[in-house]
Amino acid sequence: QRKNPFSNEERLASKPVHTHRGDPTYGRPPEGSKTEQRGKDAHSHVGKEVEELCLIIRSTGERGEDGHVSVTFRQLFETYVTISNKVVGILLRARKHGLVHFEGEMLWQGKDDDVIITLL
Repeated sequence: QRKNPFSNEERLASKPVHTHRGDPTYGRPPEGSKTEQRGKDAHSHVGKEVEELCLIIRSTGERGEDGHVSVTFRQLFETYVTISNKVVGILLRARKHGLVHFEGEMLWQGKDDDVIITLL
């Protein structure tokens, strides 16, 4: 829009064209923008899916001697795929936040069916 000759919005012309890596706003949408709000909404939605995944692990898994609930990837996939098709992505996010543990970097249906996923 800054280069659009038909745009007469002052707020676009007053902003710097480029931000630099040291700038705290680098790589972030403008504050108060619709893009920022969509990002917040998406983050909230993923957080709810992670919570739901943990509840499903708790309800379908078995409690071990260490007190943690565990489930195989096959069991979790078969249960959760009816709710969402993003099982592996949500598992990776849950692991990133320290909520679950499993071996390997990625889980593949068929190949990793017997991998144990532990709810921390």
